[in-house]
Amino acid sequence: MKEKEAARHVPVLLEEAVQALAIRADGIYVDATFGRGGHSLRILERLGERGRLVAIDRDAEAVAIARAIDDPRFAVVHSAFGRLGEVLRAQGAASVDGILCDLGVSSPQIDEARRGFSFRFDAPLDMRMDRSSGMTAAEWLAVAAEDEIARVIHEYGEERFARRIARAIVDERAARPVATTGALAALCARAVKSREPGQDPATRTFQALRIFVNRELEEIENLLPQTVDALNPRGRLVVISFHSLEDRIVKRFIRDNATPPEIPRGLPVRESDRPVPLLSIVGKPIRAGATEIAANPRARSATLRVAERRA
Repeated sequence: MKEKEAARHVPVLLEEAVQALAIRADGIYVDATFGRGGHSLRILERLGERGRLVAIDRDAEAVAIARAIDDPRFAVVHSAFGRLGEVLRAQGAASVDGILCDLGVSSPQIDEARRGFSFRFDAPLDMRMDRSSGMTAAEWLAVAAEDEIARVIHEYGEERFARRIARAIVDERAARPVATTGALAALCARAVKSREPGQDPATRTFQALRIFVNRELEEIENLLPQTVDALNPRGRLVVISFHSLEDRIVKRFIRDNATPPEIPRGLPVRESDRPVPLLSIVGKPIRAGATEIAANPRARSATLRVAERRA
């Protein structure tokens, strides 16, 4: 896929996210989730000749698309973003002026049946963002204990029928492997007795397995402290999340690092001597408007948060 083809996929909150970076023409920026390049291409448009952009993605297909971008200011690294510090040191960019993270699975990954992310297609139950390593969802379901399956579906999918679904999976695999998206979706349909209007019975289970297989929440928790270390003073951290588990981690991290540490009661400390927090919160959370949601229903759940590194 060439650069123009990459641009066809428009990320959620694209303009708001890039605007929030407050790009300097000569700055160094990170697109920690290249995807199909929508953010990266827009950032490059705003950079001058001396600017620089480092993109990261754990999906080899995304990296192949990124390598088709012929721009001396641009570099791409095949890696999980939880290794941000290591990536930047290898790129000779230990400090940067902005970091953008668009969390979760990308629309192209969902829309490609062979990746096994979606119950809309019957395909091998893979779900790995990086298909060069780790267990597929099908491989994990074949060996995991029933209690562990139930825990994952409940914890990462917030599925109230998690135990019923886990029991159905274990019963099914005793006769045949749960190896396809269609087989898993059918099990969920039988096990889930009620669901919110318009939501497929498999939605929460597929979300849970995807998050678990890719260690998505652990990667976010690994990433965020490294962003603070990497940002220059007044550098921006911009994060788009798509479900409550992601957003909770991001919100808590930004809040904790934008709040001065508590001073023990009675300790004689002047206000001017209080430790200064590492971050400041920039504005309120941003959500997609009605026009964007109508064009892309996935935008409905997106939340954009911005923080700035203090001097």
